[in-house]
Amino acid sequence: MRAREFGAELGGFAVVGLCAYLTDVGLFLWLRGPLDPMAAKALSFVAGCAVAYTGNACGPYRMRGRAAGGRLRRVVVFVLVNLAGAAVQLACLGISRHGLGLTSARADLVAGAGVGMALATALRFWGTRTFVFRVGRGGGAARAPAGDGAEANARAPGAT
Repeated sequence: MRAREFGAELGGFAVVGLCAYLTDVGLFLWLRGPLDPMAAKALSFVAGCAVAYTGNACGPYRMRGRAAGGRLRRVVVFVLVNLAGAAVQLACLGISRHGLGLTSARADLVAGAGVGMALATALRFWGTRTFVFRVGRGGGAARAPAGDGAEANARAPGAT
């Protein structure tokens, strides 16, 4: 993959991630009044995952993964990748609070929303491109099944 293609993929992933993050936070803040905060967070997490999956499937990964398993498999793996990212954020917060004894609001913000978010985003990017919207055999994007209506990817120069 060329640097320009990788940059476009990373940029698209970032834009989708920002939209998903805003959905998650906005819905959480809206629901946490009438609902228990845990229930509000669970619902906002699901909504954020839905926005992220849809955005990635229609955006940067629209031509990938269609031949590599069905939509249900991709959704399940996507949710698992996102849960792993959430676990990374919680682990960073837990290490900061319980391992290092840093309990201030600033330390929580740095550990959970700073370091944890950076590591979780890297994990989500890698997991999404590696396991959810996989590259097909031969290094190119997986081709859509015939009759899908999706455009086939152009062959790489020199490919036979």
